Amino acid sequence: MIYREAGDFKTSYAIDSQTFSIRFDRWAYYVLLVVAFGVIPFLINDYWANAVFVPFLIYSIAAIGLNILVGYCGQVSLGTGGFMAVGAYACYKLMTAFPEVSILIHVLLAGGVTAGVGVLFGLPSLRIKGFYLAVATLAAQFFLVWLFNKVPWFYNYSATGQISAPERTVLGHAVTGPATTAPAKYLFCLTILFGLAWLARNLTRGTVGRKWMAIRDMDIAAEIIGVNPLTTKLSAFAVSSFFVGVAGALFFSVYLGAVEVTEAFGIQKSFLILFMVIIGGLGSIFGSFAGAAFLVLLPVLLKNLLVGQLGWATDLAAHIELMIVGGLIVLFLIVEPHGLAQLWRVAKEKLRLWPFPH
Repeated sequence: MIYREAGDFKTSYAIDSQTFSIRFDRWAYYVLLVVAFGVIPFLINDYWANAVFVPFLIYSIAAIGLNILVGYCGQVSLGTGGFMAVGAYACYKLMTAFPEVSILIHVLLAGGVTAGVGVLFGLPSLRIKGFYLAVATLAAQFFLVWLFNKVPWFYNYSATGQISAPERTVLGHAVTGPATTAPAKYLFCLTILFGLAWLARNLTRGTVGRKWMAIRDMDIAAEIIGVNPLTTKLSAFAVSSFFVGVAGALFFSVYLGAVEVTEAFGIQKSFLILFMVIIGGLGSIFGSFAGAAFLVLLPVLLKNLLVGQLGWATDLAAHIELMIVGGLIVLFLIVEPHGLAQLWRVAKEKLRLWPFPH
């Protein structure tokens, strides 16, 4: 009843297979875009940008990338933090070597470099899978962090070992450096997220996505019907690493501005993004957004409640926050393994019949 489907008619295969087949969903999507691009930039301030919106946008890109690999292709990865570090350091080297080139080009090229590294570390997936592949990608995580720590060329021989983003502009507005404004950072990350989410949605609905899902469901049967495991698995690693590399480049250049690889891209980053995918829902683009929003907004909410309202000590609140987040992850795995995306699908099915009980 909420959707009023009586007036929705499908007259072609293209209309029937579109992402938002119900008119109500399409209008809600358009309204969301108008608010995101046309309203929030005029209302956002530094606190909301740095605490909520910018990390949500960047983690959404990383979660979509990991979901392509784990949720759609079924290849386990624990090296997301290391691949984000590749994107960050590639972006830093490009920014310092080619200062006249647009930062947007640098971010996309950093994603391309990460895609190549992802393909290299994805080669073991042709012979191993499951737990053994997880260990192989975990080895990639530790190796990449060690590499960026021990080779001074990557951080331009800085005495501190940190990398700092120089100021760069887009259309005359600074998006990196100390002069960056909250609307500029937000719009830059939002535009990249919109383009990559559109790309991911079309990839997963097309021939490439069907090959990924065939490998995920049963790789031997997929190979029998003509799916090439070599190109399919490596393409999943490449696309996933591209998304994660772009997220790492934005995380370094736009969000933090200066990073040290062990602190910013350690193993905890890999687990954080994996939890986003699990909580949001495997094999769902919407689930990537939902999981990122959940794990970005929940700590902010708990900190404001426990420290701001109840007056608890900061260290105690941090430990309570970890306990609550960990407990919720276990709860999701037990109660709804398909994550927030499945809960949203069930809610939509209920709304399609409301207020009728059947």
